[in-house]
Amino acid sequence: MASVTYSNVWKKFGDFVALNDLNLSIQDKEFLVLVGPSGCGKTTALRCLAGLEEITSGEVRIGDTVVNDVPPKDRDIAMVFQSYALYPHMTVFDNMAFGLKLRKVAKEEIKRRVEESAAILGIEKLLKRRPRELSGGQRQRVAVGRAIVREPKVFLFDEPLSNLDAKLRVQTRAEISKLHHRLQTTFIYVTHDQTEAMTMASRIAVMNKGILQQLDTPQKLYDFPANQFVAGFIGSPSMNFFPAKIRKDDGKLVVDAEAFSVAVPENRAGPYHAHVGKDVIFGIRPEDVHNPEFVPSGIHTAPVEAKVDVIELMGNEIFLYLLSGNNQYVARVDPRTRFSVDQKVQMAFNMDNFHIFDVAADPENPVAIR
Repeated sequence: MASVTYSNVWKKFGDFVALNDLNLSIQDKEFLVLVGPSGCGKTTALRCLAGLEEITSGEVRIGDTVVNDVPPKDRDIAMVFQSYALYPHMTVFDNMAFGLKLRKVAKEEIKRRVEESAAILGIEKLLKRRPRELSGGQRQRVAVGRAIVREPKVFLFDEPLSNLDAKLRVQTRAEISKLHHRLQTTFIYVTHDQTEAMTMASRIAVMNKGILQQLDTPQKLYDFPANQFVAGFIGSPSMNFFPAKIRKDDGKLVVDAEAFSVAVPENRAGPYHAHVGKDVIFGIRPEDVHNPEFVPSGIHTAPVEAKVDVIELMGNEIFLYLLSGNNQYVARVDPRTRFSVDQKVQMAFNMDNFHIFDVAADPENPVAIR
């Protein structure tokens, strides 16, 4: 078991910067998820830790040891890839045991580790089969088992569920979470799927364009995103954004998005007085846009006129795609809602849970105003 630290890590491929001064500390026994869109640098960060990529500058440490020049086989890590990478001519037992045999571990110890790992993963009855005789989910368990038998300090997972169907992904991510709880080892998990990140991680590192955008617990990322990118990436469907200005109306602050204006509750107004008259981005999550008939009690709401563009019936909820002026946005509403396409409706914005981002601070990625 060990902590992992990236200190001022840069990785360049020619002129392309894959990691831009990455500073990240991962605690011993933590389940940390690196999340972001394709090309954000998350897999490169994992490969630099594994020793599969050489960093351009900076330091990578496992525990107190700098591993920049340590060969991958000596870093005491185990990696599970998106592709299962199983040897087709070997049995499940031999696939799981292969790395231990190369290290000349005693046969009795190999047998003990493989059987224990198989029991943890529920694949004891598959040890004599070959990969072609297994389902996708079973092959993924074998790949995880091959990592477990090494008893490493750190487990690395590089999008391991991408090849599974939706139902199996849900099941397998629960199994990986239980596995972490059972093994009490450091897990570092890479995914582009923010749902995986939110449901599995003790902390999430959100990356974009090689830069660490924010590091925090799933709930704090959801409630207090640092900037517009994080706000839009965390949450599904993603947050709605509206170009706006803040103005004063009879002494009260109002967010003016042209097609609609909403009053800021007095208990939320404090941070925004300094931004009166300035360009901002107003953000609100779909779950905070309500059908007025079914508004939760005890919240401050603001009415917004809209036209229904598309309706998606999900069974336990309804997604409404709405138009207010030139703005299209999404509402996640009560399943009892009975709106129709092209109907003009009045929605209720939950003004206890809105977000405002400062365009002047960073026009490309506006920063949250707190």
